[in-house]
Amino acid sequence: MTGKVEEPQPHPVKDQLPGIDYCINSPPRWHEATILGFQHYLVMLGTTVLIPTILVPQMGGGNEEKVRVVQTLLFVAGIKTLLQTHFGTRLPVVIGGSYAFVVPTLSIILSGRYADEIDPHQRFLKTMRSIQGALIIASIFQLVIGFFGLWRIVVRYLSPLSAVPLTTLAGLALFNHGFPAVAKCIEIGLPQLILLILFSQYYSHAMGGRRVLFDRFSVVITVLIVWVYAIILTGSGVYKHRRPLTQFHCRTDRAGLIHAAPWIKFPYPFQWGSPSFHGGDCFALMAASFVALIESTGTYIVVSRYAGATPLPPSILSRGVGWQGFGLLLDGMFGTVNGSAASVENAGLLGLTRVGSRRVIEISSCFMIFFSCLGKFGAVVASIPMPIVAALYCVLFAYAASAGLGLLQFCHLNSFRTKFILGTSIFLGFSVAQYFNEFSLVAGYSPVHTHNRSFNDIVSVIFSSPVVVAAMVAYFLDCTLHHGDSEVRKDSGRHWWEKFRSYRTDPRSQEFYSLPYNLNKYFPSE
Repeated sequence: MTGKVEEPQPHPVKDQLPGIDYCINSPPRWHEATILGFQHYLVMLGTTVLIPTILVPQMGGGNEEKVRVVQTLLFVAGIKTLLQTHFGTRLPVVIGGSYAFVVPTLSIILSGRYADEIDPHQRFLKTMRSIQGALIIASIFQLVIGFFGLWRIVVRYLSPLSAVPLTTLAGLALFNHGFPAVAKCIEIGLPQLILLILFSQYYSHAMGGRRVLFDRFSVVITVLIVWVYAIILTGSGVYKHRRPLTQFHCRTDRAGLIHAAPWIKFPYPFQWGSPSFHGGDCFALMAASFVALIESTGTYIVVSRYAGATPLPPSILSRGVGWQGFGLLLDGMFGTVNGSAASVENAGLLGLTRVGSRRVIEISSCFMIFFSCLGKFGAVVASIPMPIVAALYCVLFAYAASAGLGLLQFCHLNSFRTKFILGTSIFLGFSVAQYFNEFSLVAGYSPVHTHNRSFNDIVSVIFSSPVVVAAMVAYFLDCTLHHGDSEVRKDSGRHWWEKFRSYRTDPRSQEFYSLPYNLNKYFPSE
């Protein structure tokens, strides 16, 4: 008789992600940490350059104004990242520019308030001061909701199930910044994407003992290779007779940053003049602040997974939001033309490199501050064509999304309640946001079209974000649907996270509060 075939066992649930080479408090050697920090700097440059490229010309600014805004964004991002890693969540998270603020900022720019200004530079300055004032007022929202503990009350009822759409769509919702941007110059974007996959996944596995070289440093290696290739194409005259838009995306000398950048320039508060305050602008950016708050919460959860940390308690998330609000205040004071949020692409890079060390992010913030002050050197790096950066996004955003999907291990996937909440929230997140974006693109205004422009902007900003819509739907359904059922807690995975939130009655809570990454010695996995 043959023995009984043993049935395959499911993989055990892991509170902390296995396979991390360096977790939040175990830094690599200094030379490795420096290169890894430079990689994080390279990755965050894409958003830092792209947002001013969109907004500054609309304000009346030229290359010189764009360079100064990019420098200011970099400088303030370095300060905000240091504050977040030391006093906020204390996670290895980069705080940079956010696309959530682009739409309301464009609304301010196109409001026509300064359309009669003949001098483009003066129109730029006046528009910048209006944006500064709105950012300063909008920062109050995050400061209050974070430091007064209001966000702690909200996220206390967040379960792994309701966190899945929040974290997954933090990466998936940015799909339009991936391959569509790669295709704008396919001859350099596609090689970058292919090389990154080959070096980080195939070569790193085949090289055995030299895995670390390709596994951790694949971004800087492949970017350098393709960048040199793009420089050769530009210098050989391949794009000489191509369309202006193709030249803008493909050429390495079309950004206008190197020539316009000063050698040394130190950004300082109120460098554009005294801010001006307009009620409608403030409410619109406050709505964007709410969107950035929700998106950043999802990113913090992703970072905690890739940093080898256990689930973050509500107080840590609330504290991080408070310091994020302080960073938004710095945006308004310095004049970055854009608000800030936790960087999704840098969260994905933690997963690609398997290094979640906080020291690496601290070094990266030093690169941001250094290159923002030495303008020419920073402009050279910032001149990397955007299709190269977009190719990185195709992998990094996917890593961020997959971290959210990993939270499903805590949930009961055979429960129809789980399937309904998960499917409905993700589908409506994409569908509602697509409706608002398509309607605005065709009609020129949002579906909510009243005589109050500020109210229109508030509704449009909130419901144009797939992350916000999905998070609100999942959170509401999870807190209300069959709430009295005794099995609901297990279906949603609440019993996995609640043990880490019992710190309020634990005498060691002060150490727990300051070291959110070291929970396993206090609360062993089940």
